[in-house]
Amino acid sequence: MRKAAQRIVEKLRAKGHEAFFAGGWVRDSLLRRKPLDVDIATSALPDEVLRIFPNSTPIGAQFGVVQVRMYGRAYEVATFRSEGPYLDGRHPSQVSFVGPRQDAQRRDFTVNGLFYDPLAARVIDYIHGRGDLQRRIIRTIGKPNERFAEDKLRMLRAVRFACSLNFEIAPETWQAIRDSASEIRLVSWERIRDELLKILTGRDPVRGLDLLHESGLLLQILPEVESMRGVDQPPEYHPEGDVFVHTRMMLGMLRNPSAVLALGVLLHDVGKPPTFAVKERIRFDGHVEIGARMAEEVCKRLRISNDQTQQVVDLVLNHLRFMHVKEMRESTLRRFLSKVNFADHLELHRLDCLSSHGDLESYRFCEAKLESMRMEPPQQPPLITGHDLIAMGYQPGPVFKKILGAVEDLQLERAVASREDALRYVQEAFPLQEQTKP
Repeated sequence: MRKAAQRIVEKLRAKGHEAFFAGGWVRDSLLRRKPLDVDIATSALPDEVLRIFPNSTPIGAQFGVVQVRMYGRAYEVATFRSEGPYLDGRHPSQVSFVGPRQDAQRRDFTVNGLFYDPLAARVIDYIHGRGDLQRRIIRTIGKPNERFAEDKLRMLRAVRFACSLNFEIAPETWQAIRDSASEIRLVSWERIRDELLKILTGRDPVRGLDLLHESGLLLQILPEVESMRGVDQPPEYHPEGDVFVHTRMMLGMLRNPSAVLALGVLLHDVGKPPTFAVKERIRFDGHVEIGARMAEEVCKRLRISNDQTQQVVDLVLNHLRFMHVKEMRESTLRRFLSKVNFADHLELHRLDCLSSHGDLESYRFCEAKLESMRMEPPQQPPLITGHDLIAMGYQPGPVFKKILGAVEDLQLERAVASREDALRYVQEAFPLQEQTKP
């Protein structure tokens, strides 16, 4: 990656232009972290970059950004620029192409405003970014209120960088976030979603949740999660504390989770606050079903894909089923364990237990059952179909689903093993003369 990016810099320099590595690559390299990509900043105008690299593609011409391919990989090459006022809270009203010092001044945080000259092997620091890297501080370049007014998403980005880098947020930057937290709702939900998922699936989602709460951002983007705070739970089942504390503990146990699992953990008890009641003890009657509906609303708000939304809702809707796995009918248990994303269900249950009563008996039961299922021969296709029922004289209708479901249950339970056995069972259990009975 570096070799290819350096080659781009060399070709730009050969044509008389300044060119440096910029932003995240410099930050991560100085922190001895493996950079994910390399962005290049240059004095070359977009048209000049396109001439030097004929196979390149303009991807943000108005902002001077061109995508250059080198050695089979794409790199963003951006012209040094300064920006006019942000009238919509995201896009500058005008862009001027300038030098590297002015370009550094328009970036978000000092740790992201460094340049690196790969030919001279030197860091170029116009904004005291190296000092903040050493002090492990996230600080805006210039006045924080101005930086956040330009792009309000930067408030969430500050939280994300603080978590991913294990840095503190500078006091004046933090105060500006708290003062402007309500304005995060002016940002598109797609952009909020992307930052939020990076926080939840990152290295320290617990700190992320705490910073979101303390800044006021959580109340704005996820009021349902904010409302978990102070909602007591029955101490005999949840000695750890309230619903928020429980959820926070679960997030702290996540290890490289998918977005679906992270959201499932965050939202699995989202139905508890609206269903809280004290009867013979604290109860949350119906919180699973209500929580599933609330989780769906949250996912839609965050513009989560339909497929991922369905998986998150399924996690919320089924997270208490583990209480009954030992009593389930064999066919019901096998269907449950055969869910496409059952690994997420099982992991959510494990974290749920470890963050409350600590009893992993149902978890271990499911693990053992899964292992025994893996040792079995592959599941055979259905023993009979609707065509068989028609051939036997049954009329298509609701009874078909009932009959085929009953046969599938027996097949899963290994109670019938052949087509002949299945047909015999149907004749005995569903006599033709009774098929129209309610």
